[in-house]
Amino acid sequence: MSELNNKAEPHFSMQKIYLKGTAFESPHSAAVFSQDWKPRTTLELDVQYEEVDSGRYEVVLTVSLTARNAEQLAFTLEVEQAALFLIQGFPEDQLQQALGAACPSVMFPYLRENVDHLLVKGGYPALTLAPVNFDAMYREQRSSSAA
Repeated sequence: MSELNNKAEPHFSMQKIYLKGTAFESPHSAAVFSQDWKPRTTLELDVQYEEVDSGRYEVVLTVSLTARNAEQLAFTLEVEQAALFLIQGFPEDQLQQALGAACPSVMFPYLRENVDHLLVKGGYPALTLAPVNFDAMYREQRSSSAA
């Protein structure tokens, strides 16, 4: 019985969430605003993480978004949403999945709100990013890195 009590219980919690960086450019605003708004957008998502100290990890979820309207660059936007997580007592494979999938899933609503806010402040229509299946994204990255 005492052997069970000595084992560390798995723990997963977000300690802090913060905006690490943003970049927004709209080099042709006046011209873009005078045209019908039918943008073509490209979106890239990236997840990076590092251990800050024992069991504490900084996870950074980055979105890069580019919009073109009538072949003209409307805007580029990059948001780095970061968070500190305390993750302890998990085997290595579950730790990697927590960092690559669970953490970004928790952070995504904050990222989505910041993207929307920046675009509206830049004069563009609100944009709500579609939900992302970070579990599938993590599995795909794992299988492509194994190949």
